[in-house]
Amino acid sequence: MKTFLLTLAALLLSSQVIADSTEDCWNLHGNCRDRCHKNEKVYVLCLSGKLCCVKPKYQPHGLPKLTKG
Repeated sequence: MKTFLLTLAALLLSSQVIADSTEDCWNLHGNCRDRCHKNEKVYVLCLSGKLCCVKPKYQPHGLPKLTKG
């Protein structure tokens, strides 16, 4: 019985760790969160519906210019 309870406790703890893991986005340079940190920007949404928070180091530096042809 002790072995069963110990195994059950280990499974419950491991499921909590997996649930708190973060989803990556923006070519692995962003993290999916409900709210971004102060210096992060949002450019896309994650598959989970959360915001893809991108650090300033990996943010795009402007939009490409379109030319009329």
